[in-house]
Amino acid sequence: MYIINSISEFHDHLSLPAPLHPLVSVNDVSNIQPKESKIWQQFYGNFYCISLKKDVKATVKYGQQYYDFNKGTMNFIAPKQIQSLSVSEIQKMKIECGKGYMLLFHPDFLAKSPLSLKIKSCSFFSYSVNEALHLSEKEEQDIIEIFRKIEAEYQHIDAHTQDIILSQIELILNYSNRFYERQFITRKAVNNDLLFKMEQLLTDYFEKEESLKRGLPTVDYIANKLNLSANYLSDMLRSLTGQNTQQHIHEKLIEKAKEKLSTTNLSVSEIAYELGFGQPQSFNRLFKKRTQQSPLEFRESFNL
Repeated sequence: MYIINSISEFHDHLSLPAPLHPLVSVNDVSNIQPKESKIWQQFYGNFYCISLKKDVKATVKYGQQYYDFNKGTMNFIAPKQIQSLSVSEIQKMKIECGKGYMLLFHPDFLAKSPLSLKIKSCSFFSYSVNEALHLSEKEEQDIIEIFRKIEAEYQHIDAHTQDIILSQIELILNYSNRFYERQFITRKAVNNDLLFKMEQLLTDYFEKEESLKRGLPTVDYIANKLNLSANYLSDMLRSLTGQNTQQHIHEKLIEKAKEKLSTTNLSVSEIAYELGFGQPQSFNRLFKKRTQQSPLEFRESFNL
């Protein structure tokens, strides 16, 4: 694992000129020429990266998946997110790296500003590369205009530079939230299919008694099975149903619990164990929170 600590160091690895500002830079993607180095096999940077790219010849590996940036997409990378590029991909990028812009900014640039807290709530910084934001031509031009304003602003650093650039970064984040919400809506058919697959995964999990071996199904388990990041899955589900992944898991748990309480003579503790709970008390708390009844109260009311 190679760690790239500064923006100037990253510029050097990409054969870009030294940044005019030590904590923020905007770069034309077509100027990137990665140096041949072992660092690309597995690396992360200690800074944020927001990029808008199109016609990129290389495919970037993120986790166990590859993604081809042949169309206009936006990607968001937070500090310490692991990335990798193969030797062949480096060679492709040397020939043609595509078009677009890349904004880099260090967490120190956000220090003591409200944006330092707001950016942590932007879940798309934890999305996988294959969950990129796809822009319309108008949306693309809006983002490019902001990138250019940031680039123009740090050409003359003064007492107002930081505040102006921070406001532009915040504008990018606000637009990105809007665009992702639009993308969830326009891909409703695909997302409905994912919802169906998730429901089937949870059904199979309990029917095959995976809970006895693995315990309660987790958000990460479901997301991995669907080849999605946990945050993207939860945001997609929330836009579709109003509930995140954890809430869907709890809904399925309560459904299975009600089934066992009404059709078997198993004790509450035995049912809790079969569902994957380590402690019956945890099962009791969740059941009562979701149904306003304890498991025993539900069983007794059902048998009346």
